[in-house]
Amino acid sequence: MSAEWSPHWNQLIKGIGCEMCDSDRLDEDKYGVRIHRTENTDAVLQRANIQRGYTIVIWRGRHVTEPFELTSAEASAYWLAVLKVAKALSEYYKPLKMNYETLSNSLPHLHTHLLPRYADADPAPGRPFPLLPQDGDEHSIPDAQLHTEAAELRALLGG
Repeated sequence: MSAEWSPHWNQLIKGIGCEMCDSDRLDEDKYGVRIHRTENTDAVLQRANIQRGYTIVIWRGRHVTEPFELTSAEASAYWLAVLKVAKALSEYYKPLKMNYETLSNSLPHLHTHLLPRYADADPAPGRPFPLLPQDGDEHSIPDAQLHTEAAELRALLGG
């Protein structure tokens, strides 16, 4: 992993070359399966076998890097979507704790990592989850399991 900011940082913070802005909002891609969608958000259950239930909620409106760049109405809609998905993950996976990470350090586009934490399988109990940037090539959850969990989460989310 690089110890420097992306050489394209100035372009990325403007949305130029932003992978999240350029997304076609598919139901499934190399990163995961969408479990919830609103006008301006997608929640994607991650394919990477990093932590059971690991999901990213992505802002799909205009390009923003920081939550404070959203209007009040946009911020309300974004955080309500994050909370709705987090509640469904908590009901489904029954974690000990839910972590919310809104970083945008490697890809400067507003998104929130939802990481269920478990008493029986946690890489850093009582500390922040040791999440590293992904490229879509990580060890994956088996497709059948991913699709089953995604379908059950969609049902919990009313979709």
